[in-house]
Amino acid sequence: MSAPTSISDSSVQAPSGDAVAKHNAVVLAVAMALGGSSPAIVVSLGGLVGQSLAWNKDLATLPVSLLNLGLALGTIPAAMLMRKAGRRFGYIVGAGIGLTGGCLAAFGIASFSFTLFCLGTLIIGSYGSFNQSYRFAATDAASERFKPKAISWVMTGGLAAGVIGPQTVIWTRDAVQAAPFAGAFLAQATLALLSMIVVSFLRPAPLGVASTKAAGRPLIEIVRQPRFIAAAVTGLVSYSLMTFVMTAAPLAMIGCGHSVGVAALGIQWHILAMFGPSFFTGRLIARFGKRPVTAAGLVLIALSALIGLSGIGIPHFWTALILLGLGWNFGFIGATSMVTDCYRPEERAKVQAANDFLIFGSVAAASFSSGKLLSAGGWESVNWLVFPPVAIALLLLAWQQRTKAIAPA
Repeated sequence: MSAPTSISDSSVQAPSGDAVAKHNAVVLAVAMALGGSSPAIVVSLGGLVGQSLAWNKDLATLPVSLLNLGLALGTIPAAMLMRKAGRRFGYIVGAGIGLTGGCLAAFGIASFSFTLFCLGTLIIGSYGSFNQSYRFAATDAASERFKPKAISWVMTGGLAAGVIGPQTVIWTRDAVQAAPFAGAFLAQATLALLSMIVVSFLRPAPLGVASTKAAGRPLIEIVRQPRFIAAAVTGLVSYSLMTFVMTAAPLAMIGCGHSVGVAALGIQWHILAMFGPSFFTGRLIARFGKRPVTAAGLVLIALSALIGLSGIGIPHFWTALILLGLGWNFGFIGATSMVTDCYRPEERAKVQAANDFLIFGSVAAASFSSGKLLSAGGWESVNWLVFPPVAIALLLLAWQQRTKAIAPA
């Protein structure tokens, strides 16, 4: 939960076991199911709305890129708010931001304003910066043994989001006859409102003795640790490559003659693959270790690019997107678990914010470049560019494995 300066989330004594952590993990999983549907809606429709509204067709994927930019820009303010006022209050504010963004995006479509639509997706991205910290919030009250499972529990909420998001697109895209796709963004705003109610059931995490002391080590000292570098880079590569390919995939499918429905279902299968393995990823990490599972995720991402290069039929696109989702799950959850080993309780807020800023700043850059590369070089170019970052991340994991002189966090 929040750092010791929070008044609303403070507590002195911890209940026995992981009771609070399990309760919060369930609450956060439900919130993830609702809030996690927002990116799926924007990714499925952002490029299509962009193509119809943008004065320059090269800007078609700008709304999706702004979603990721909003996520990156929101990470530090979200962390600061939750540090001062607590997780629960912060998440309620975040859901209110998501509600506002959805309504503005819908209004932008209805008024044929590309600028307002883009502003709406930027704000929805800021909502995502709160949602992305759910995985860390689940570990605040958890024992060391339960932390990987707590992260996995929260991420399973994304499995429901993988159905809710695309199905919301399919069922509500024509709800407003005069403004195609506006209905889907009004539905996204409604889901954010429901999330606001769910997160109000969060319980405060017990504060240990360490978390009541000073602010801990300087951030620069923490981020220079070999294990933090390896964790942050592997998380960055896993998420950035997933976004890079996923942003281009719907437009590539439509450009290859497939329908909007096929593209939306492809994204649905992708999101299901992203979050479905979360039921057992924590157990895999407990059995095989964080680095091997993370490395397996990176290999799966490379394999998805190979499938993407092998053809442009529906099976090729869907198989590539499924493998991409599986790779992201192993890579990102593994990297997140590695990050939790790098800080002390009193350091968690600033380290989590720094990690997410690095990751989602890179994700935004990947999203911005995806549309242009797709337009300039086609689907093949997008897939070829997957391999170098995967190789770098795997080398970093191997380097960190061999690094002996690592001071305990």
